[in-house]
Amino acid sequence: MANSLNTITVDGKTYDYDEYKKSMGVAASEVGKKSELDKDAFLSLLVTQMQYQDPLSPMDNTEYLAQLAQYSSLEQMTNVASKLGEVYTLVENIDSSVLVGQLSSMIGKDIQWSSDGKNFYEGTVSGVSVTDGKTSVLATVKAADGTEMTTKVEIAHITRVGKGA
Repeated sequence: MANSLNTITVDGKTYDYDEYKKSMGVAASEVGKKSELDKDAFLSLLVTQMQYQDPLSPMDNTEYLAQLAQYSSLEQMTNVASKLGEVYTLVENIDSSVLVGQLSSMIGKDIQWSSDGKNFYEGTVSGVSVTDGKTSVLATVKAADGTEMTTKVEIAHITRVGKGA
């Protein structure tokens, strides 16, 4: 054992850490990859603890029950976090749907917008766009030569809806 930092002692016997992990069913390349303990790691630690306990002085039942309760709590928290993520996604989709519905009532109306607060542009809303989670309106702008161009306008940049004064 050339490097004492790569060893582990179990029941008074010292093993090479990588060899010990291999014997426990964990590849050396996977050791240390997880930066946090998840429910599977917790259960694995509990089973290992039970497997290597001294039969002449077994773990106290209350301690075992406390650890099982912790495992159960971890499982419940994981499930709650997962469901909250699903609810958040659902609420985002509802918000987007409501916003698209409200913005679609602007189709055919004139708008004014500015992205820098100095230069203002005018056009007619011709559609609504949702791209990468950002909702925008599509505005058709008429150039001086009579050609039309469609541009995407972020909602936050709209300064006026309707005809100007």
